[in-house]
Amino acid sequence: MDEISLLNRVRADVPERIPDDVIRGRAALLRAIEAPAAAPARRPRRPWIWVGSAVAATCALTGVFVFGGVLSGPGGADPAAAAVLGSAATAARSVVDPVVGPGQYLEVRTDAVYAAMGTTEADAEAARRENDGNLRDGDLTTFLERDLRVLWVPADRSADWIEVRCARVPVQTFGPRSETFAAEAGGVADDARQVFPGGETETGYSIAMLDADTAADLPRDPQQLLEKIYRDNGDAGPSRDGEALVWIADRLRSGTVPADLRSVFYDTAALIPGVTITEKQATLNGRTGTAIGRDEGTNGFRQDIIIDPDTGAFIGERQVLLAPVADMPAGTATGSTSVTTTVVDAVPEGTSLCAG
Repeated sequence: MDEISLLNRVRADVPERIPDDVIRGRAALLRAIEAPAAAPARRPRRPWIWVGSAVAATCALTGVFVFGGVLSGPGGADPAAAAVLGSAATAARSVVDPVVGPGQYLEVRTDAVYAAMGTTEADAEAARRENDGNLRDGDLTTFLERDLRVLWVPADRSADWIEVRCARVPVQTFGPRSETFAAEAGGVADDARQVFPGGETETGYSIAMLDADTAADLPRDPQQLLEKIYRDNGDAGPSRDGEALVWIADRLRSGTVPADLRSVFYDTAALIPGVTITEKQATLNGRTGTAIGRDEGTNGFRQDIIIDPDTGAFIGERQVLLAPVADMPAGTATGSTSVTTTVVDAVPEGTSLCAG
């Protein structure tokens, strides 16, 4: 699929997104590039997100896309990757989760970088003037922007959950046209603070990727969990194995996975065919671990999770571009998240943390 075909999939009736959609959806647009055509499937678990004024598909000339122990048998992860995952799983089983006392909060901080794709105003005007409003190959460009989000989960899960999201700001561009696009796009959204009674939106959506009840119901046997993931994912993604690793990364990224389940996730990842060590010393937001990933090939992206095999800590995850797209060179991390958690006694006022 070329860039223009992808952009022309945008519809004018983009639905309102729940607060966690951007986290679940980032980079899914880019991950669809070059994906083979597939029969219609159920609604993808990780939809792509379009941010900007709603426009008809053929006239979408401006806008921004936000993008332990188990041994690997035949068809499972590469032996070296399985060994790292096994070490991390073993370490995680000995971890004691932090205790959130009465009146305290579990603070989940997510430092993310996402790719934003679109057109400059000049390219958009040229397409209107010269091509009946249709974008052409090469009209799209990209920049990376930082997205900082902090969630405070109360000890009493039925009480108010509080989330602060800071305005996204450009952190990397890819040449003059990318710089122009970033400047024209400006800041996406303002600093915002929201309160979610019981961790739910007004329409009843949970803002947690993995709530306590769902976590408790997941199988603790790695093979059974992997089979459940395959069933739940259906035909989503470029391959069932690649999407299984994405499923695990999505939930690890929530920052609320208990240590025993994190251990199971690592053991389950060791059963996924094609999983390898992609970088022995990978640094994300100042923390270093081992990157474990799977190269999809067909869609031009690789999903990585970054873990500390000595402590079992989940450091973060990323999607790495394997071929140039929209001015981004191969090897660019089009989306990455680093998650840290701690127990705090109080929530800061307003959006003051965004000023730091």
